[in-house]
Amino acid sequence: MPAEIRPALLSDIPAVFRVRTSVRENHLSIEQLSQMGITEEAVAEMIAASSCAWVAVVDHQVVGFSMIDIDEASLFAAFVLPAFAGRGLGRQLVSTAEAELFRHHSEIWLETGRETRAAGFYRSLGWGNEQDIGHLDIRLTKRRS
Repeated sequence: MPAEIRPALLSDIPAVFRVRTSVRENHLSIEQLSQMGITEEAVAEMIAASSCAWVAVVDHQVVGFSMIDIDEASLFAAFVLPAFAGRGLGRQLVSTAEAELFRHHSEIWLETGRETRAAGFYRSLGWGNEQDIGHLDIRLTKRRS
């Protein structure tokens, strides 16, 4: 069944956290996310304040999501359940997030690990201008075409 990409709802937040904590690469637990200030309440505030999150839904199940910080011009997160990787859902979620960011900014950015699959994925989508930000992490940017 094809995936539906739609704006995230407040009722999707538990599923978003389930997806985020299920990934193998860049895994963070609920406790680690909370220590970073990423809680269900914080995400609810972000979603209520602006169009900043989207989910991929297959058979009525959230299997991926993307989030942006419009004010900061950044792609904040993009994750897909491991069982659904390689189906183009990440590409769709990132494309949706980029479109919203480019409505507000001519250049957008993200941060990821230099040697991760995610870095290669973003590079394949045209993200570049790599800058080392320490701790094996990089910042990538993309300009509106």
